[in-house]
Amino acid sequence: MINKIDHIGIAVQSIEQTMKIYTEKLRLKCVEISEVPEQKVKVASLKIGESNIELIEPITQDSTVAKFLEQKGEGIHHIAFEVTNLETRLNELKNNGTRLIDEKPSTGTHGTKIAFIHPQDTKGTLIELVEKNT
Repeated sequence: MINKIDHIGIAVQSIEQTMKIYTEKLRLKCVEISEVPEQKVKVASLKIGESNIELIEPITQDSTVAKFLEQKGEGIHHIAFEVTNLETRLNELKNNGTRLIDEKPSTGTHGTKIAFIHPQDTKGTLIELVEKNT
C-alpha cells in the first residue's frame, strides 16, 4: 500500500533564508512555493528524483509547525509516504490499534489528501500518508 517516499518535511523559521542552502549549496531546484491554509503553513517543494524535500514555514503562531519549532527548533519534521486509497489505509491502521493524529484526511499541497500517524506509535517519527489526485 505504500508506493514510495513522497517527501521529507523540514520545519524552518524562514523559507527564504533556508532555501539558499538547498538551491545554492546543494543545487536542488525549487519547483513551487505555496500556502496550505488548512495546515497554516507555507511550503517550498524542492525536487530530488521521484521525491521532494519540503521546507515548511508556519504562517500563524498557533500552527503545529510553529509549536514544533518552538519546542525542537528547525529540522526534520516528518517523512511522508505516498499511498493508494488513504481512507482505507487509515481504517486498517486504526483497526490494528495504531494511534492516528488524523482519522479523516485533510487537504495538503496540490489538493492531495493527507493524514498523520501519531509519532508515539512510530518510535518518535511523525509519519504523513499522502494520496495523490488521480
